[in-house]
Amino acid sequence: MEAILTRCGYRCDLCLAYRPNVEANPQNQVILSDGWFAYFGFRIAPEQILCDGCLSAAPRLIDSACPVRPCAIENGVSTCAACPDYGCERLAERLVTFEEVQRRIGRPIPPADREHFIRPYENKARLEALRRSGR
Repeated sequence: MEAILTRCGYRCDLCLAYRPNVEANPQNQVILSDGWFAYFGFRIAPEQILCDGCLSAAPRLIDSACPVRPCAIENGVSTCAACPDYGCERLAERLVTFEEVQRRIGRPIPPADREHFIRPYENKARLEALRRSGR
């Protein structure tokens, strides 16, 4: 699957909650419920884990209260990287780096867990690379 970036730089294609990934592997919902709790401290009931991605016109989203999506749409940018107000508070609360998660967890994160629960959301470096490239 081709890389699909959200407005804040998460990768839909890597996210186990993305509709095509759930449809291909329904067990993703249980895996994510436990993994998000372990690494980010929130739990969503497995049956509620399904996301169309924020680029869809009328999406089913995991986080319907996300402040980034409506802001990016209002500002006419495809991602926060193209926003003149890059680094605003709305985005700052959504930035994820592996190092920060590792520090907060305080223990080694197995490679498979990083791949499933952190890599899809490691958006800070992605957005900064997009800004450097002018996209």
